[in-house]
Amino acid sequence: MAERSTAAVDVADTSGGEPLAAKADEATTDGTKAEKVTDAAQDTAGDGAKNATASEAQPPELHSGHKLARRYRLEECVTRLDGFSSWRAVDEKLRRAVGVHILPADHPRARPVLSAARSAALLGDPRFVQVLDAVEENDLVYVVHEWLPDATELTAVLASGPLEPHDAYQLVTQISQAMAAAHREGLAHLRLTPGSVLRTSSGQYRIRGLAIMAALRGITSDHPQRTDTEAIGALLYAGLTQRWPYENDAYGLSGLPKGVGLIAPDQVRAGVHRGLSELAMRALVNDGATASRQEQPCTTPEELAKAVGAMPRIRPPEPSFTTPPPYQRTGYQQGTYGQSAGAGRPGASATRPVPTPPPPLQSRTGRAAKWCVSALLIAALGLGSWQLADTLLKDRNQDDSGSSETTGGHAGTASGKTVRVDKVVDFDPPPGGDGTENPQDAPKALDGDPATSWPTRNYYGRSDLGGLKDGVGLILDLGKVQQVGSVKVDLVGNTSLDFRAAPEDSSGAPTSLDGFKKVAGGSGETVTLQAKEPIKTQYVLVWLTDLPLKDDGNYRGQIKEIKVRS
Repeated sequence: MAERSTAAVDVADTSGGEPLAAKADEATTDGTKAEKVTDAAQDTAGDGAKNATASEAQPPELHSGHKLARRYRLEECVTRLDGFSSWRAVDEKLRRAVGVHILPADHPRARPVLSAARSAALLGDPRFVQVLDAVEENDLVYVVHEWLPDATELTAVLASGPLEPHDAYQLVTQISQAMAAAHREGLAHLRLTPGSVLRTSSGQYRIRGLAIMAALRGITSDHPQRTDTEAIGALLYAGLTQRWPYENDAYGLSGLPKGVGLIAPDQVRAGVHRGLSELAMRALVNDGATASRQEQPCTTPEELAKAVGAMPRIRPPEPSFTTPPPYQRTGYQQGTYGQSAGAGRPGASATRPVPTPPPPLQSRTGRAAKWCVSALLIAALGLGSWQLADTLLKDRNQDDSGSSETTGGHAGTASGKTVRVDKVVDFDPPPGGDGTENPQDAPKALDGDPATSWPTRNYYGRSDLGGLKDGVGLILDLGKVQQVGSVKVDLVGNTSLDFRAAPEDSSGAPTSLDGFKKVAGGSGETVTLQAKEPIKTQYVLVWLTDLPLKDDGNYRGQIKEIKVRS
């Protein structure tokens, strides 16, 4: 689904039935309205005249095809509201789609928007939709941001049903950690809704409109951390129940029944994960609900992220496999070979074999010629077999010598027999990692098909996984302790990686990077990582540390095949 502009989130707010200009984010305690985070027009009477001017301001008269800075060509207007407009555009210099918010330079919110955009751009966190440019030019203020064509709004995701427990766990984990990082830099969102959260095709959640959406709408808050934490709680609540945790319908979701107050998600829908249900209530700061569970409310994203980290990890569901059809015996296996076409059918009688006439008598000359021809054929076959074996041996020696690949570790050849891998799983440990990295695609690194691969998530801004973590990789379970001399890895794009191994006496696969010892490292598209001396281990880690840049502007690693040799 193509991404809508950040400002398009405000359009979705009309689904609650309230006038858009009067819409306010709100928290609840016992089902009634508590602290409101309002538009600047509602804050004070003194600001009323100023914001009335903002509501009367008209968006700049622009049209499709108009260019900003002789670079950004406007394509489609996706929002025209409250004196500003938002567009899908094309950056002709870098040949990529972007989003643009545009205001008149004399708009009362132009300066706050410009300041918010520049602050958000300095954060540079890939978990947020990135601000690419913020400019005042020719009586206009415009903000350029990423456009993610492969991302889907959480609004659309929830329209098809509630999230699975693992997906809801990933949502609250990633959003709370991202907002905690933003607040540490003094940035708040204040407009965190299902329309401002995007899920990419790799399962990563991205937040758009950090600080900018609040500035565009004139929203302020005396307690920004609490406001964003309650908003994350509402997102988790909606993900678990497919209901909005307030009485009014909003974002395509039905609200709670009027007069009953805020009730826990596991009381709204059967089968909701109990731990996630309690976490949503703690984030929504409902004292009556949390008191019964003897849990303290979470009032900041940092507290919420720690509460999520203290929960038992929720693993993804096991992949389902289709049962193959029953095995069908062939006619040859059923003993019909050499019979007539009807002999294999029930009730059909087998035909009697036709006697073969004796071969005609041959002369001595004929027999001698026949023997000569046979001898020549045997000699030719022997010569051909020898040449074929010699070619295969040369090819194998060339492959083992690594003449066409990068070799890390000991400067020797990747000899030894292939070691069978019993199981492969993704490895994305903390700190920085959230536990999973496309686990459903991990087996593709061992399927023998170079056309398939295990991909990492997309990382923005830096090749070292956006600076978020030390690396990510795959753990190969050899089934038992075996001798390992080298690991050969085929990748898509120039990638830096390590060959690491768990100690021989490990009782299970380590859960942290410290549990693996580095054996060798290297970089390239086809890399053979050679140990100085063969080691004994059951668990091998292929650890990616630096990823190639893709055409979409993101950094992403892809492992096509892995081979382990003794």
